[in-house]
Amino acid sequence: MGPQTEEQGGGPRGVVGRGMRAAILGLVVNGVLVVVKLMAGILGHSYALVADAIESSTDLFSSLIVWAGLRVTERPADESYPYGYGKAETLAAAVVSLMLFGAAAGIAAAAVHEIATPHHVPAPFTLAVLAAVVVIKEALSRSVLRVGEETGSTAVKADAWHHRSDALTSAAAFVGIAVALWGGEGWESADDWAALVAAGIIAINGGLLLRGAARELMDRMPETPVVDEIGSAARGVAGVLDVETLIVRKVGTAYYVDLHAQADPALPLREAHILSGKVKGAIRAAVPAVAGVLVHMEPFEPDAEPAPPAAARVGLS
Repeated sequence: MGPQTEEQGGGPRGVVGRGMRAAILGLVVNGVLVVVKLMAGILGHSYALVADAIESSTDLFSSLIVWAGLRVTERPADESYPYGYGKAETLAAAVVSLMLFGAAAGIAAAAVHEIATPHHVPAPFTLAVLAAVVVIKEALSRSVLRVGEETGSTAVKADAWHHRSDALTSAAAFVGIAVALWGGEGWESADDWAALVAAGIIAINGGLLLRGAARELMDRMPETPVVDEIGSAARGVAGVLDVETLIVRKVGTAYYVDLHAQADPALPLREAHILSGKVKGAIRAAVPAVAGVLVHMEPFEPDAEPAPPAAARVGLS
């Protein structure tokens, strides 16, 4: 089989382009917020805010990694990578997930150190900074997540959750500083405890994102709605009497499909070939994200034993 077109290998340029623009937006916003939070944390004696700035700095790198991964994904398929470079996008998502773990560990370690070290109560103005950060980062997260959902990009969705973890960190810091200011003497470490809680939230998000990326790298079957749409499209083609095997895997933002379509045993080879082409067309029309379809035509045998579940037929070709 020869290499697919650029559209097949990496998804339409518009899909990748939207993801890259979302990553660049994250770079710009996080660059500004890192400086603002770091200065406010130092001047306002709030380690929770400094920790928040550190977490935001990892957002800078995560957005850069997502952007780079999508650039690689955009490459057209070739002889060496006939399915395209879509897995680079999933690898980027896995790296971002691991970065979340690293950020959580660093923040937790520093927070424990600060809890054991006497220090000043955070300045009241840090609350205003954090409130603004929560609003900005949650808005950014929702915007990027919408792009990730619409394009099917795991890396973009990981980047969106990285932004949301920053909003959660800022919210936790807000609560901690408010408690420290309200409690007064003896409550100075409240914002450090908030940073510790935020580290736990970040680690949990990292685990969830890593699980999703690992599933894609292992070619796990996609969620049921996509598979059902593909199966319905194939069965809806006139001349297809049944679909025996249906295997779908995700490569970047695209899907690749292998299926066994059953037809009249007396159908001439040429007509069977034409029918397989109609099946491919119907599937790609129903699910535009499908980049490639491999159809194996089989004779329909109504009296044969029922075929085993798809999971038991993965080895079939």
